[in-house]
Amino acid sequence: MADALTQAIQTLELKASCSHCGKEREELKRCSVCKHASYCGAVCQNAAWKKHKKTCVTIEEVEKRVNAASEGADWRGVLKWEGRLEQLLEGQSDATCNLVLYHFKWAHTTGMHATGSTDHALAAVRLQHRRIGLMGNMERFRDQGEAMCDAAQHLIFALKRQESLLYYQRARDVGAAHGFFSVECKACLGLGRVAMDEGRHEEGADLLRNALAASSLREDEDDTYMELQVLAPLTDALFQTHEIDEVEPLVLRYQEKAEAQSRKDGRVCFMELESLYASARLLEVGIPSTPHLPSFRQGTPSLSGSSTPD
Repeated sequence: MADALTQAIQTLELKASCSHCGKEREELKRCSVCKHASYCGAVCQNAAWKKHKKTCVTIEEVEKRVNAASEGADWRGVLKWEGRLEQLLEGQSDATCNLVLYHFKWAHTTGMHATGSTDHALAAVRLQHRRIGLMGNMERFRDQGEAMCDAAQHLIFALKRQESLLYYQRARDVGAAHGFFSVECKACLGLGRVAMDEGRHEEGADLLRNALAASSLREDEDDTYMELQVLAPLTDALFQTHEIDEVEPLVLRYQEKAEAQSRKDGRVCFMELESLYASARLLEVGIPSTPHLPSFRQGTPSLSGSSTPD
């Protein structure tokens, strides 16, 4: 029997639909030339020809165009060929299939951010789910765990919170089983944020503490940004659970790490500004010692952030 995660993802799967009218049908007829466009019948096929002839090309040509669009950061150019995905994957190695799926997943993620579309988010999750299976086959467990966390973030964007929790928990298990603290950190961070959003403050604070502990053991050479990502919600969680004695040293740590990130970026990191806010909150609750305030460099500061690659 399929596990809970697989069952949850299956509920997101789309039925086949006519390339022209969009009607969902159990059986559709494929174009005899490109073998990918599907139609209810000859009427729909003839009506679609004017548009379809622009993409009715060989799979070798599709592969070239997808690679070129991906290299050019043209997400629409990649998605133009999504209907040929199964053809691109046919007969390929796991590594090649993983790369092809990544191109389309990246395109949907970019489209999600550009348009705010939950359809793009769910499409990215479906593609990422397939990649996760391939990474397991190739024993790339760190990449697999990080892909699970990525899928969970997309599901939160799409308001599929329960499905996201399944992914985060699976990622945490993968990280623990294979000794990848970077994966455990991201998974506990995600679980902790969800718990805080749902009002489970004590549980959320404990998960975020675990994330912080894992961030200090990460196998990455440069872990400053990830630690900052944990310190921000953890300090907020401890304020909400009134554990002020624990907050003060974390705020100092937060400021030091934020300053280090700003120096690395050559501009003021937005987290450095957030650490100032945390300092102000400490003063409001009556902490007598004033935390060190980071000094701003000359000129007007610009806000910056980082992102962790897939």
